Amino acid sequence: MDRTSEIAGFLRSRRARITPDRAGLPADARPRRVPGLRRDEVARLAGISTEYYTRLERGRAANPSPEVLNALARALELDEAEREHLTDLCSRPAPARRGASGAPQRVRPGLHLMLQTLDHVPAFILGRRTDVLAANRLARAILTDFDALPVPQRNLARFYLLDPAARERVVDWEQLSAETVAMLRLEAGRHPDDRRLADLIGELTLRSPKFTTWWNDHRVLRRTHGTKRYRHPLAGDLVFSYESFQPAGDTDQTLCVYNVEPNSPTAEAIRLLDSWTAPARTAPA
Repeated sequence: MDRTSEIAGFLRSRRARITPDRAGLPADARPRRVPGLRRDEVARLAGISTEYYTRLERGRAANPSPEVLNALARALELDEAEREHLTDLCSRPAPARRGASGAPQRVRPGLHLMLQTLDHVPAFILGRRTDVLAANRLARAILTDFDALPVPQRNLARFYLLDPAARERVVDWEQLSAETVAMLRLEAGRHPDDRRLADLIGELTLRSPKFTTWWNDHRVLRRTHGTKRYRHPLAGDLVFSYESFQPAGDTDQTLCVYNVEPNSPTAEAIRLLDSWTAPARTAPA
């Protein structure tokens, strides 16, 4: 990933969404050639010189201080994920961590056991690049059977954007897919030298008509909780309240749990789906 172009694209996209009126700036009679704030207006709001901000937006300001980044984040009204992304883009690349690109990620036995314990709701573990590292039976039944796919294809973004079945399964497909692209962009800022992530982005660019538009939005997102809606061919419409957690000891893994409201239509549908998909039990001799 070219950090210079990434910094420029991100900062331009963030200042383009804020009008001078929204930022509390006085009316200006100068013709406005770009939407949103000009560079000098961002600099004024952040309390830095226009020259320095211009160098920063062009990727020529080496290692800006946390105080400068915080001031820019306030001026551009960045949320937590956007602040993190700006810091990643403007910081010197850290030495590649062990396994950051080549070695496969492993899910420790305790987390595998947790997925088995959560057998009454869908649950799965995401790794870097939205790779699906493990999934319980209900998650495989409601999304897709990731275990049946070749290991390189066990990826949530790849499923949402490239598998035709995803458009049938995901009620809010466009919104969810765009959010998943935003998750990938946040990943790209953290791991700019991840070759497998670059290959995935290249594949999505070539094969998904929507991907480039969403990628060029420079939106970043970290999912924590919310609502997911699916349409299962056997169980019908399903509504989940999902929660995402980072297990202690591995910030590159995320446990995703799809909770179900008790006594709801989804709870009944999940109960039936669970009975339909349960492995057959052999009667004792």
